Amino acid sequence: MRIRNRKANHNFLFVFILFTSFYSLTAQEKYTLSGVIKEASSNETLIGVTVAVPSLNTGTVTNEYGFYSLTLPNGSYDVIVSYMGFKEEYLTLELSKNTKMDFSLTEEAEQLAEVIVSEDVERMDVRKPQMSVNTLSAATIKKVPVVLGEADVIKSLVLLPGVTNAGEGASGFNVRGGAVDQNLILLDEATVFNSSHLFGFFSVFNPDAIKDLKLYKGGIPARYGGRVSSVLDIYQKEGNSKEFKVSGGIGAVASRLLLEGPIKKDKTAFLIGGRSSYAHLFLPLFDINNKAYFYDVNTKINHRINDNNSLYLSGYFGRDLFSINESFINVYGNAVGNLRWNHLFSDKLFSNLSLIYSDYYYGLELDFVGFEWDSGIQNFNVKYDLKHYLNNNLQINYGLNNIYYVFNPGEIAPNNPDSGIIEDQLTKKYANETAGYIDIEHQITTNLSLNYGLRVSHFNRMGQDEFFVYENDHAVVFDERQGIYKEATPIDTLTPGRGGSLSKFTNFEPRFSLAYTLNEQSSIKTSYTRLAQYLHLLSNTSSPTPLDVWTPSGPFVDPQLLDQFAIGYFRTINEGDYTLEVEGFYKDIQNRIDYIDGADLIANNAIERVILNGDARAYGLEFLFRKNEGDLTGWLSYTLSRSEQRAQGRTAVETGINNGNWYPTAYDKTHDLSLNANYQYNDKWSFGSNFIFQTGQPTNFPIGQFQQQGLVIPIYGERNQTRLPSYHRLDLSATLTPRKNKNRKLQGEWVFSIYNVYNRRNAASINFSRNEDNGRNEATRTAIFGLVPSVTYNFKF
Repeated sequence: MRIRNRKANHNFLFVFILFTSFYSLTAQEKYTLSGVIKEASSNETLIGVTVAVPSLNTGTVTNEYGFYSLTLPNGSYDVIVSYMGFKEEYLTLELSKNTKMDFSLTEEAEQLAEVIVSEDVERMDVRKPQMSVNTLSAATIKKVPVVLGEADVIKSLVLLPGVTNAGEGASGFNVRGGAVDQNLILLDEATVFNSSHLFGFFSVFNPDAIKDLKLYKGGIPARYGGRVSSVLDIYQKEGNSKEFKVSGGIGAVASRLLLEGPIKKDKTAFLIGGRSSYAHLFLPLFDINNKAYFYDVNTKINHRINDNNSLYLSGYFGRDLFSINESFINVYGNAVGNLRWNHLFSDKLFSNLSLIYSDYYYGLELDFVGFEWDSGIQNFNVKYDLKHYLNNNLQINYGLNNIYYVFNPGEIAPNNPDSGIIEDQLTKKYANETAGYIDIEHQITTNLSLNYGLRVSHFNRMGQDEFFVYENDHAVVFDERQGIYKEATPIDTLTPGRGGSLSKFTNFEPRFSLAYTLNEQSSIKTSYTRLAQYLHLLSNTSSPTPLDVWTPSGPFVDPQLLDQFAIGYFRTINEGDYTLEVEGFYKDIQNRIDYIDGADLIANNAIERVILNGDARAYGLEFLFRKNEGDLTGWLSYTLSRSEQRAQGRTAVETGINNGNWYPTAYDKTHDLSLNANYQYNDKWSFGSNFIFQTGQPTNFPIGQFQQQGLVIPIYGERNQTRLPSYHRLDLSATLTPRKNKNRKLQGEWVFSIYNVYNRRNAASINFSRNEDNGRNEATRTAIFGLVPSVTYNFKF
């Protein structure tokens, strides 16, 4: 027995030593292939390029800065680098040490759009656990027919499942039944607080300057936080470091110009782009003194210090002006800037450090009253992100960020000495938001892959110059006799100063997504996302206006908390020529703010007196079918969904809002159908079209009336129980690209479009007023657009 035990021990020891030696040997014989992939003609880094090793059935894709890392055993391999719209690169590599290898890809065909991000990035990957994400290329955005012929990011997004807006002339967009303020909009990592020009007719994003665009509707990675509906992440182009290039377009109401080129060839490049509308210049010809115009500027400089370090400085500045006879002047817009440092610690560890500034400004001058009004929000953000490529099956993202906020609810000042207006500043608010995260991409088996992570956020509502105190801490009181909510009267005013803290919140935000591959063509995915939002946009309209202001969470306003579940089926058909995505989702939101009846949000120094905390929920089913190849491409999307909210009474006596029952939100759209099609007839002509159908948005119509002292007074029922008529329209476009483009440096194209072909008068609103002739209340429909033809000339050289 003793001898047998000794033999067994020796055998076990031998096997253990052999195993550990083999493991150490094989671990030592693995090496890393890494580098940066760029576009050959401009040195622009490419996002989402596939680097594949077919013999091992493995590969990776480049990150947001064009970097890739792939760890392989010692040996000889055929490597394929592929990206839609570019020539594939084939390489036979003898990997016997860690190797850094950059690639420059060449476009297969020169196109006017000079698109770096091609349609390939729009296709979903059935194997990746990432779901509820839509990507649009700059080329696709430019093909979508829109009003007044100006290519528009936001209006293109509305064609995707789960994305709507409040209609024509409406600002922002709604995602899966969420409000506009629940979308985190990032431009080169900087927050954009208002995404619209001219009250929603244009977006603030210049399509010529866009490099990459992703909309996360669910399964949101842990590196993002601060909003509970979606993340729209947009990166600007970096600039051509090879040669000087000019591109732009001339339209009926706006034009744009983009310049890019090397400061030091192959090392430092710049980009500057500008847009402006000019229809207001022609108004004096018709004796009209009103004005409405916008302008914006995109800038970027990138500098490659060495193989391991790069610097980027980017910015955006935009302004809108609307005036009536110079007596009413409204100016508003965004300004953002970002200084980024990319550093490569090793061939497996990539980092990005960003210093970010964001500002949203709103100004109003009423000359006939004699005052000026300024308000806005600023934030200063420091963030540090790292991505660690442990091996081909395991990557870890982690990082920290800190945001400091300054909220200016409003400052009033006289614009002339005789106005009689007394200068006043509404109490400024201050806050600080800190977060840390870890996010893991894990390929468990060939068929099973996971993304899982955790974000921990902490919000400190800092002190302010004045703070109102209320009896029983109730800023809103309930009048039992009348059955209505009223503003409470403060019983004291504190002056804690900025150094104090009014309230603090800490939230753990786990994320999880899973993909199980059924076969090479199809997979099932599911995800869970928890998010916290500490900022709130004060708006009681269906479409936010520039006058709406942001406020932080605090003693009377709790942070919004989201739990979202999603499950979907994904399939590629005919080797990717077609793709099908079907997703179901359910969202539950705590602490969604609601307003008491008659709430006045403008210039309110105690906004807590008109706010109640409530709940919101949304659920639905989304379909997206794409045709990716051939002369005819496009997609069909359909969403069946419901979006509701409620605010229950705080006690058994209180009725809450709408008697505490669920009611449709202002952005609830039961049915949402979009069809986009593009047809390449030949190398000279191409055609595009959209068809959109949406259920009319909820609103409030009178349900009865009564007479008192000769006046007919309408009676309104519960909130949002009626709807506007259904919205639908058809748009068409035709693009003419002269064949002589191929033989000259200056290349151009003409884009002819018709918005709302059959002249549907979609209702933006229905107003009820008293007819002076018969004394009856009448409904009047207001429509923004009928049929709108336009022509745009695009060029580059």
